[in-house]
Amino acid sequence: MKLLEQLKQFFQKKPKVNRVDVTRRFDLIGRVGQGSMSKVWRARDSMTGKIVALKVLDKEKTIRLEARFTGRNKPSEGEIAMQLKHPNVVRTLEHGVTFENEPFLVMEFIEGVSLSYLVDVQNDRMKRWRLNFIIQLGEALEYLHQKNWIHRDICPRNVMITEENQLLLIDFGLVVPNTSIFQAPGNRTGTANYMAPELIKRQKTDQRIDVFSYAVTCYEMYARRLPWEYGESLETVMQHINNPPVDIRELVKNIDDQVAETIMKGLELSPSSRWSKISDMLKEFREAEERLKKAKK
Repeated sequence: MKLLEQLKQFFQKKPKVNRVDVTRRFDLIGRVGQGSMSKVWRARDSMTGKIVALKVLDKEKTIRLEARFTGRNKPSEGEIAMQLKHPNVVRTLEHGVTFENEPFLVMEFIEGVSLSYLVDVQNDRMKRWRLNFIIQLGEALEYLHQKNWIHRDICPRNVMITEENQLLLIDFGLVVPNTSIFQAPGNRTGTANYMAPELIKRQKTDQRIDVFSYAVTCYEMYARRLPWEYGESLETVMQHINNPPVDIRELVKNIDDQVAETIMKGLELSPSSRWSKISDMLKEFREAEERLKKAKK
C-alpha cells in the first residue's frame, strides 16, 4: 500500500484532527532530543509566548507502529498524553498534525537532565536522591497503571529530572490500554535491554512487563550497569534473558537489603514470580526510605 493511502487511512480514523502549520506558529530555538520515532525542539509558541517542548513524530514510523494494532482502535500518543495529569508525568498541552501530516505534541518544557545522564555519572546528587527518584518514577508508573495503561518503554532515557529534583516521565509513544486485545501475544515493541522475557518471547503480556522494566531501571540507577551483559540486538538479548540476573548486592556492597530484594524480585524472569503490582514495590521502597531517614537522625 502506498504511503499516501496509508496516511489517508491513518488520519480518517482519528476524529477532529488539529492540523497546524508548526513552522509558522513555533519559533524553533534548538533541538533538545531525538528518539527512534521523533524529534523534539525547544520552541516558543507564538500564540502564548511561552517556551514549550515541540515533539514531532516521524509519520512513516508512526504508521508502521499503528499498523501493528490494526483493528484494535489504539489511541495515539497525543490522545493518551493529553489525559495524563500527575506531578511525575510531563504535561502535554496540545496535540495534532502538521501540514506535512506529521503527528505532533506540545509539552511543557523541562529544565533539567535525563535520568540516563545521572545513571552514567553516578555523582553525589544521584547517590543522595537515588531512592527518592526511584519512588517518584514508581509513582508515575503506578498512576499509569491505575488509569489502566501499559507503558511498554520504561527506561532512563524516557525520564527527566528537573533542577528541583522532580522526576518526570516524558514519553508515551508505545503506551497501550491494559486490555486483553492489547495483551495478546506477538507484538514485540520497546527498548530491547529493558524488555521483559515474556515480551521478547512474544507471549501474552500485561502490566508486569512494566514492573520488569522498572526493576531494570532501578538496578541501573544503583549499579550503573544492566543486570546482564549489554545486548546490541534482540538476538543478543535473547541469549542472556533466560539467565538469572547478577544479584545487585554483588555489585553494590552498601545497598540496603530491603531495596536490593525489592529490585531483584522485580527482575524475576517469570511474571508469576515478579511483583504483581507496582504499588507493592513502592510500598517496600517507601518503607526503606523512611527507615534510612530515621537511621540518619
